[in-house]
Amino acid sequence: MQIEPGIINVFANENAVSRETRRLLKQKLEKSGFIVPREFSPDAELVICVGGDGSFLHTLRKYNFPDVPFIGINTGHLGFFQELYPDQMDEFIFKYKKGNYSVQEFRTIGADIGIGKEKTRLRGLNEIVIRGDKSITAHLNISIGDSFVERYSGDGILVATPAGSTAYNYALGGSIVDPRLSLLQITPIAPMNTTAYRSFMSSVIVPPDLTVNIFPEYTSETSLLVIVDGLEYRFQGITDISINFSKTTVKLLRFENYDFWNKVKSKFL
Repeated sequence: MQIEPGIINVFANENAVSRETRRLLKQKLEKSGFIVPREFSPDAELVICVGGDGSFLHTLRKYNFPDVPFIGINTGHLGFFQELYPDQMDEFIFKYKKGNYSVQEFRTIGADIGIGKEKTRLRGLNEIVIRGDKSITAHLNISIGDSFVERYSGDGILVATPAGSTAYNYALGGSIVDPRLSLLQITPIAPMNTTAYRSFMSSVIVPPDLTVNIFPEYTSETSLLVIVDGLEYRFQGITDISINFSKTTVKLLRFENYDFWNKVKSKFL
């Protein structure tokens, strides 16, 4: 299948290598007949992010999770979401024009933050973290669906998607999840397990159709942090939090040699 050249959005972080990579990529794409606008175009057929995983997640948030495939060129460190390296630009354009790729979809995660009758909706790709502000212990009553599970005490909890299982979740001792599975993973952050406080010490796996409900307890005048893919939101007086899969998906362009477990091996072993 031959792809007719259209509009491609290309974004880069402020790193000098990323900016130079974007400049060269723009030249190569335009030479191949593609249009690379200066600003985000909603009519684009593809978004290319030059940088690391942070740049990729920032671009998703900034443009409100657009319904268009993404691909990344890694000029950062880990680059788990990034498919390409700068020396693969010509190969990428050739394969893309030939249509030699597939699109992999990832479900995003959403949190409804309740403060009295007010609701705030947050959305991310990797994870949502609930923790006490200023290192104060968080006491959270946690239900899964209609079943009460535990009164958690500790630094906080993380709820990760399969896409986020290799990020902060993995650093906390959570499990790596194949992205072809649909599930949420609840991982405790420094849980307390004493005669006074009893908490799960390991991750809990939740099926995709259930909601994780959190009801904070406040032992002092404090606030909670809700952290979505590394971006912090501070709230006073949260009464309840509901976390589940969002209807929004993120589409990543993959080429025929992509394999998740080879990626895991190359990045972590």
